[in-house]
Amino acid sequence: MDSRGMNRQISFPRRNSKENLDRFIPNRSAMDFDYAHYMLTDGRKGKENSAANSPSKEAYRKKLREVFNMNRPRILAFKNKPPTPVQFMPPEYATVQQSKPVKPRTRRHIPQTSERTLDAPDILDDYYLNLLDWGCSNVLAIALGTTVYLWDASSGSSSELVTVDDDKGPVTSVNWGPDGRHIAVGLNNAEVQLWDSTANQQVRTLRGGHRARVGSLAWNNSILTTGSMDGKIINNDVRIRDHIVETYRGHHEQVCGLKWSGSGSQLASGGNDNLLHIWDRSMASSNSATQYLYRLENHTAAVKALAWCPFQANLLASGGGGGDRCIKFWNTHTGACLNSVDTGSQVCSLLWSKNERELLSSHGFTQNQLTLWKYPSMAKMAELTGHTSRVLFMAQSPDGSTVASAAGDETLRFWNVFGTPEVAKAAPKAAPEPFAFVNRIR
Repeated sequence: MDSRGMNRQISFPRRNSKENLDRFIPNRSAMDFDYAHYMLTDGRKGKENSAANSPSKEAYRKKLREVFNMNRPRILAFKNKPPTPVQFMPPEYATVQQSKPVKPRTRRHIPQTSERTLDAPDILDDYYLNLLDWGCSNVLAIALGTTVYLWDASSGSSSELVTVDDDKGPVTSVNWGPDGRHIAVGLNNAEVQLWDSTANQQVRTLRGGHRARVGSLAWNNSILTTGSMDGKIINNDVRIRDHIVETYRGHHEQVCGLKWSGSGSQLASGGNDNLLHIWDRSMASSNSATQYLYRLENHTAAVKALAWCPFQANLLASGGGGGDRCIKFWNTHTGACLNSVDTGSQVCSLLWSKNERELLSSHGFTQNQLTLWKYPSMAKMAELTGHTSRVLFMAQSPDGSTVASAAGDETLRFWNVFGTPEVAKAAPKAAPEPFAFVNRIR
């Protein structure tokens, strides 16, 4: 090739030039039409490596199985149900397991009707009072007008404890002492009487601390805490002559809810001023206006219903009145509101179950029902109806199985709502020694 050939331009035929087009004619003698048909039909149904399943390959594999005697059932394939696996464990552990079989937990039946109904004539239809309490001696106390009656749940017998004079009454609150023998009775004239239920005898009168009716009471060992319409909360040591040891000032309207925590270190108080206070006993000083630990303003109506959780020491449940209708849960170590549930009606009282993680609330208009909640989901487990007026008061039996409710319809109803404990509890501790009252001061 000369130098001119290297500099020559190479031109390709244009695509639209018909005279430069040519036709490709394949060599059909090199084609396998059977294999091509297989690939276009059955071969496409397998995996991507479906060429390995061609007819020629299958014939080869069949021949190979015959030579090596591979035409037999699948290896490690059960024809029948596999045998039960054998559990290997030490003999002593197996003995323990067999002696204590685990029973499946069944859902508890919750009766929808009360198991007993008693008449409660002249009970005051007053949201701010506390007229029902169940002591550790299994005796229920209820205030009807100016009289306090005792109902022995063991025998079903009832008796009259006291009828106060009209100028002192009516009775505005009752609360059993921790010994199950002495009971405090708050009165409309701002006094508090202490009675020995066994001897049916008055042992002391606390006066001078309040200027209005005493609507709430709470015991903390020998300290009786009283809350009044005057907004004051007073700690009274019933063992000494000068019984007023601390005064809590924080409410500017009547105090309608008082509850000490299980440890006795914190007190919760609720009032008609929509306030909830947490007081710390360790911060109290003698005869002083003690400062509250937390002032909680989340409720928008009176706070009467209070209940300390039995399985979590710093958990408190509170319920608001008709303008609030909420149950709120509090961490009393931090003052934080953990949850709030709108119940749709006035919350009058709250009780925790002693055996399950459940909470019972009683309500006013419109259904006047008791509602059982599962904690912490707050799913409704049951709604118990029967009262025809708002269910103002509730009390729980010592074993935690039965709840008594009293309403403005003048009936006292008993509900087997919490059920009998599945496992027998340890024997209860002996009741504290009766208080040594000073000279039966009147």
